[in-house]
Amino acid sequence: MTSNKTGDSSHSKFHRLLIDQVRHEFTASHQYVAIAAWFDDQDLPQLARVFYEQSLEERDHAMMIVRYLLDSDVTFALPGVDDIETDFAVARDLVALALRQEREVTDNFQRLARVARDEDDYTGEQFLQWFIQEQVEEVAKMSTLLNVVDRANGNLFDVETFVARDMPSEDNGSQGAPGTAGPSVS
Repeated sequence: MTSNKTGDSSHSKFHRLLIDQVRHEFTASHQYVAIAAWFDDQDLPQLARVFYEQSLEERDHAMMIVRYLLDSDVTFALPGVDDIETDFAVARDLVALALRQEREVTDNFQRLARVARDEDDYTGEQFLQWFIQEQVEEVAKMSTLLNVVDRANGNLFDVETFVARDMPSEDNGSQGAPGTAGPSVS
């Protein structure tokens, strides 16, 4: 293994961005816990469940990247997380935040794939394909949820019914997903 650390110029641009993506994934996980806790506090258990599950998914994504970096002999310092939003007023704001976050993550993975391709890192580019497909599903899921919240006109019990019926708990052991560093929480 190399003795490179996160800021070393000897890391490829792709590896530096991938290490930064670990930070983004852990930050997203924390953000989803904050969203879930708000829904939990509002006695909306179905919405809370969706976002607690999203938090676990983001954590697993970070651990998949950690596993890839370790398997690629990239030594790095685990980055911390960014500040998250915790001052929420209405449910729509939380779901809109989740959708924005998923779109940002999609942009990050697409950028990572471009950089991997530009650097002729075909293994890295291939590693990202699962994440890119996963993001299509995540953006669609949050877009649908935001549309349902908007159509409910403030009746969150209708949203709860929709979530219970149409957004069942996910089997996070997705086919073809990269392995995680350590055990998966899924």
